[in-house]
Amino acid sequence: MKDQIRRSHTRLSLLSDTILSGGASGSRLEVQFRNEMSSAFKLVRALVVIDGAVQYNKTDETGTLDEQKEIPIFNGSVPPGDHTVQVALTFKGNGYGVFSYLNGYKFDVKGAHSLTSVEGKQLVLVATALERGGVTTPLEQRPNVDWSEKIQPIAGTIKAPPAAAAPAGGAK
Repeated sequence: MKDQIRRSHTRLSLLSDTILSGGASGSRLEVQFRNEMSSAFKLVRALVVIDGAVQYNKTDETGTLDEQKEIPIFNGSVPPGDHTVQVALTFKGNGYGVFSYLNGYKFDVKGAHSLTSVEGKQLVLVATALERGGVTTPLEQRPNVDWSEKIQPIAGTIKAPPAAAAPAGGAK
């Protein structure tokens, strides 16, 4: 229900912007991935799909993927309207000492987010892998994906009025 209300609001905003500005400036989407999981979880696979097309697919057991805390996924033009971004992540347990039993664990996390891109605007979507719960939360329930989005003008589409020249050193 919230998604339907948000989409309706965004469509209304799109229609209003198109009528007021004459449209034709396009729509942009930027998708980023952030890994904020603790060292108890090692990212070994990341797959990101936008509107059914694979944009990022990497598997790495060496730890290089896990060391990347921010990964740019997509930055480009998209048609205005509804889009879907899906992520599939695989984490391995990363334990040592008394917690070495974690090394045998594997965690698959999936998430999807629907969004509406707006004519003349850039939508920045960030998918963040993070842990939910606390020490009493079972390990398999901790890994999650959180989504945040921000709509902003496309760079160069809004021109600021020229600033008035300030008198140098004061007037006499």
